[in-house]
Amino acid sequence: MSDFFHPKLLAVDALAPYRLRTTWSTGEVLDVDVEAVLRGIPALANLLDPQVFAIAHLSEWGHGIEWFDAELGADNVYAWAKEQAGEVSHQMFDAWMHRNGLSLNTAADALGISRRMVSYYRTAHKAIPRAIWLACLGWVATRPKSKALPHALPTAREYALAHA
Repeated sequence: MSDFFHPKLLAVDALAPYRLRTTWSTGEVLDVDVEAVLRGIPALANLLDPQVFAIAHLSEWGHGIEWFDAELGADNVYAWAKEQAGEVSHQMFDAWMHRNGLSLNTAADALGISRRMVSYYRTAHKAIPRAIWLACLGWVATRPKSKALPHALPTAREYALAHA
């Protein structure tokens, strides 16, 4: 299996300017608003025309969403849709690992889960439970120096001093 598995995009429909309904190989149907992305990348400015945006279609092999001369990658669209639905995306989890300099092994140790589960979460192979994301945030707040678990979270003042 690839180290970078991502759900396959099976269908896409333009619902309204800048909103897409996406259907995934996981069985999920997710709506995603891509207006901020389109406005933030000059090369995608032509997609701000509602008539152009309306012709969104699935790219060959389901790896993205295409227009005439523009494309959004399926992995990014999946992450944006999950985040907009209030869930944790693989990109958020991967960014947490990179920000904190964690490998698969050290992330697994930090969260008390297997290396395989860390890999599944990082590559969108499995959904990231809310409890795991809260553990990631708690790990950042406490920054344990040893394998001993903290007895309490630091106060806001203690946290600020430790991260100044």
